[in-house]
Amino acid sequence: MNLCHLRYFVVLAEMQHFRKASEKLCITQPSLSHAISQLESELGVNLFDRQSRSSVLTKEGRQFLDYVQRSLAILDDGVATMQKVSLGEGVIKLGFLRTLGTAFVPEVAAAFLATKPNKSIQFEFYTGITSGLLEGLKQEKYDMVFCTKFDEETEVDFVPVEKQDLVLIVPRNHPLSNRHSINLEETLPYPQVYFTKGSGLRSIIDKLFRKIDKKPIIAYEVEEDEVIAGLVSKGFGIAVVPYMEQLLRLNVKIIQISSPSWERSFHMATLKNKYLSPVVQDFRKFVLENYPK
Repeated sequence: MNLCHLRYFVVLAEMQHFRKASEKLCITQPSLSHAISQLESELGVNLFDRQSRSSVLTKEGRQFLDYVQRSLAILDDGVATMQKVSLGEGVIKLGFLRTLGTAFVPEVAAAFLATKPNKSIQFEFYTGITSGLLEGLKQEKYDMVFCTKFDEETEVDFVPVEKQDLVLIVPRNHPLSNRHSINLEETLPYPQVYFTKGSGLRSIIDKLFRKIDKKPIIAYEVEEDEVIAGLVSKGFGIAVVPYMEQLLRLNVKIIQISSPSWERSFHMATLKNKYLSPVVQDFRKFVLENYPK
């Protein structure tokens, strides 16, 4: 079914006159007549009662007009939306680790929007652990995620954008609570609250202990760093965690790790060889130019 014929039909229904409709459409009257005849032939019904000076919609014509107007409105909305997308407008679906949600992500998103004051751009924000975020990225639930790098993810392009120090936290009444810095080997006698294997931090902290060729005593395994900190504050063990401001509000002692030295890198992750909409491309470029670490 020809889209132009449908638009011709709507105009003729409005004008109720072939000559006036053809003039408005800037086509010949025979061309309009042929288009309407083809449309009626495809549908198997008459859309107009052709009278001497006018063409009035039949009952079927009125019914079909309603469908056509709604369909064309949806199509026109879609075309308008795609045109806006091509100009760098639209929605950015952004996933990130919760620890990045207090400062880094709000700062980056706000700074990017400030560079596009005349554009209609919205963010949809999602939080999770690295494994879930990367799975969502591959399932195209997110356009981009900020997370820890997984070396085994060969389909994903990782770019470092932020860093975070790793520290040891212990309960305030713990034997190590009087220390300001510590060698990781000194933590080995004490049970630890550890990250689960699904967390991006698990591999980082595992590497930290491999540097001293030792294994910690793991008492509990938890996904979220904030939950780990809460358990430590209540005496469930000690833990190596990324430094975050939330630690200052908990009943824990923060101790610098003097050896081995290590820091956590956060990465911007996008799928390799996947088309990114113009607005996502713009945001990615903005992050690369302003937040490389």
